[in-house]
Amino acid sequence: MVRQKTLEPKLGRQDWIKTGLDVLAESGVEAVRVEPLAKRMNVTKGSFYWHFKDRNDLLNAILAEWVEIDTNSVIEQVNQLGADPKTKLLRLLELAIADDGLAPGLADGSIENAIRAWATNDPKVAAVLAKVDQQRLDYTKKLFLEIGFSEPEALVRARLAYYSLVGEFTIGVRTNQADRLAEIRIQHTILTTFIDE
Repeated sequence: MVRQKTLEPKLGRQDWIKTGLDVLAESGVEAVRVEPLAKRMNVTKGSFYWHFKDRNDLLNAILAEWVEIDTNSVIEQVNQLGADPKTKLLRLLELAIADDGLAPGLADGSIENAIRAWATNDPKVAAVLAKVDQQRLDYTKKLFLEIGFSEPEALVRARLAYYSLVGEFTIGVRTNQADRLAEIRIQHTILTTFIDE
């Protein structure tokens, strides 16, 4: 009887990126190195070079993946809602704190914090981060404008919402998901209430 060889599934580029995001979230950008990643993934370094030119190529891919998952994908999900802007804003805030399994560390802020730490020493990452911050603020402001707030009020409310979330991740507030969702709904109510002058 001939024994068939069982082939292990091949690791692709996305597997390296995901593992890189894991390590980034756990230990920061300096820990994202080819040899330790290969060891963690139980593969040779040669596998890495099949998918990436060098470490910088991987780091660029990790940064692009973060932008895609933690900004572009979130905005796309909100835009796909067939709902009024107030409901879309609530969904945006929920997604910002949700642990939906897209990538590790997004819901607890560890990737966000690692990216921000990385940006302090890398002008290219700082430029990407500044662009992401502006994109997120602009989108949030747009929703407040659609709700009916004036330009200055929409900007202030967008900043309050966004800076609150970034600050929460930076401080490392840890509450359970149900409590956090309840809090985000209260914040949403406060932020979308018109103030009588």
